[in-house]
Amino acid sequence: MNVVDLTPEREEVYFQCLEDWSEEIREAGGHKQKWYQRMKDRGLRVKLAEDDRGTVGGMIQYLPVEEAHLEGRDLYFIYCIWVHGYRQGRGNFQKKGMGTALLAAAEDDARNLGAKGLAAWGVALPFFMRASWFKKKGYVTADRIGIQMLLWKRFAEDAKAPRWIRPAKRPGKARGKVNVTAFVNGWCPAQNMVFERAKRAAAEFGDKVEFEEIHTGDPEVFREWGISDGLFIDGKEISTGPPPSYDKIRKKIAQRVKRL
Repeated sequence: MNVVDLTPEREEVYFQCLEDWSEEIREAGGHKQKWYQRMKDRGLRVKLAEDDRGTVGGMIQYLPVEEAHLEGRDLYFIYCIWVHGYRQGRGNFQKKGMGTALLAAAEDDARNLGAKGLAAWGVALPFFMRASWFKKKGYVTADRIGIQMLLWKRFAEDAKAPRWIRPAKRPGKARGKVNVTAFVNGWCPAQNMVFERAKRAAAEFGDKVEFEEIHTGDPEVFREWGISDGLFIDGKEISTGPPPSYDKIRKKIAQRVKRL
């Protein structure tokens, strides 16, 4: 196994989070590529894990905390670490140490870049980005919103713990129409997929639905709302983890349209 830096010839696979075999991932549009182009000159780091045949099985992406959606200084923040775990496509690479190797490589890199610590988000439930996995690697809880935890590992004694930025406001309702508001940052294809599905579903109802798209790649826009990615229908937040199907989103919009 090797951990290597992202190269131009592997960018397309990275934009699709190693799921280039999936038809579903194509629904995510080009948001991840745009995010990468915007952030690569602002400190974004991407590393890939490959097996002895050169097949990429894992990835990690992290950037200075000052460029991320949280409060902090002199740290790096892991947006995600992912080891491909499906039988389709490149196959299952989990339970082979790739995640541990990627995290160690990111920690070494962050130290060499002068960071005083490394932070990551994790989920309190046993699925993707498990907080318990990070805790086994020496990370401790810095902050929490619901099941979403912010964890970190200190490299220097004077390092200060990061904090989540709380939502500042929520979308409201539109008079005489159904309001569908979709927030998109670009870093996560799963969330980009939700945005594109919601946009397509809203368009089916014509002038009965007002679709509002909010791009939080602009730091000022993010600070205004305090929301990175999300979907709201008439002010009610729709769970986007795991991403709801197009049919499910359309059904929820249709239910609101019937009440007009």
